[in-house]
Amino acid sequence: MLTRVKSAVANFMGGIMAGGSGSERGGGGGGGSDLPLRFPYGRPEFLGLSADEVECSADHIARPILILHTETKRLPWTTGYAEVINAGKSTHNEDQASCEVLFVKKKTGGTNSTPNKNTSTKRRSSLPNGEGLQLKENSENDGISLYYWSLFDGHAGSGAAVVASKLLHHHIVEQLQEIVEILKNSAVLPPTCLGEEPESMVANSRTLTRAASLRGGVGAPGSPNTPPTRFFTEKKIQHESLVTGAIESAFKEMDLQIERERTVYSISGGCTALVVVYMLGKLYVANAGDSRSYKSIEEDDLKFPLIYGEGKKARVMATIGVTRGLGDHDLKVHDSNIYIKPFLSSSPEVRVYNLLQYEHGPEDVLILATDGLWDVLLNEEVAEAVTNFLPNCDPDDPHRYTLAAQDLVMRARGVLKDRGWRISNDRLGSGDDISVYVIPLIHGNNLS
Repeated sequence: MLTRVKSAVANFMGGIMAGGSGSERGGGGGGGSDLPLRFPYGRPEFLGLSADEVECSADHIARPILILHTETKRLPWTTGYAEVINAGKSTHNEDQASCEVLFVKKKTGGTNSTPNKNTSTKRRSSLPNGEGLQLKENSENDGISLYYWSLFDGHAGSGAAVVASKLLHHHIVEQLQEIVEILKNSAVLPPTCLGEEPESMVANSRTLTRAASLRGGVGAPGSPNTPPTRFFTEKKIQHESLVTGAIESAFKEMDLQIERERTVYSISGGCTALVVVYMLGKLYVANAGDSRSYKSIEEDDLKFPLIYGEGKKARVMATIGVTRGLGDHDLKVHDSNIYIKPFLSSSPEVRVYNLLQYEHGPEDVLILATDGLWDVLLNEEVAEAVTNFLPNCDPDDPHRYTLAAQDLVMRARGVLKDRGWRISNDRLGSGDDISVYVIPLIHGNNLS
């Protein structure tokens, strides 16, 4: 892999290699904190890079694009992935990514205080060494299989992004364990929620109360000494709402864990989080921050939304550019003692896409990317690029989605010219970290 990285540098930069890029203390930094790191800094596990390869990839001048080569089985569904480091704004690539194939079983015994050692979570036997995609245990009678993709864009250090990439999926599994018995058995009715009575019923009960009091019916229904009749509406909670709630709770628990552990470990900064979960025929897209997922499909399917979990930038108190994310518990407004965290939310926007309702072809994909892509390319430009690229690939080539992801990163990064990185029409290219997944939806149909 090191040879491939050096080759990529030579191809894109004419052989120019930068010197050492410095070092940030592992996954944290933390402003010189003496606390140990929660997890060491690294690149996504599925890339399988050695320490030397990670250092070589961190060349801020050459900015080599990292992709999966022959080891396509490291990612499910022949998912494509590509990434590139920033042009020098931070020592490390503050983007992180993870991808897992998991199995959710009903929780037994007590709860686990450390979710990364959750013995009820079954990972596929191949990750990260790539030998096949079968789960160790996949009987639907025992639980539910789950596919998971995620992107985390760190700021003020890579610590929070590294931690979230290692642990968030464990929190999701832990939350789903509470409802797995309901989800896997279609014969089990969803739970019922009791809501307050409608306003018209409240007004009507008050009228009855006044009428009864005029009749002097003390102690009778509707008398002043008897509480008015309460009316409740029953609302069935759908299964997908239960999953959505589990994902939202997992984000909150992840944020709380970062808060607890920041006094024990060096966990720098915060991060945005973009997660896709596939289970029981549906995609759940959860986004907290300014990364974005975009579904590129055939035009005859335009009857449903194309954009899922669209991230929006919004500056909070002139300090941070997002209103949702994980971490940032120590962040303060510049030159003040005002903490930003009370104004930030760890709760994601979650949208659901039912794959069973539509037939997908090999060119229908879901694109996940950090803001390094979306800051310079429009949704329509990304869709057009993928739509034009994939038909020109061999339909039997398992690497075509990886090549599509590489093409998108190349378009957003551009090429280095005298005036900096430039993309089409001599526009300024992205100087940020860029990470991209291209997920073919046809595989979801095949599983269902």
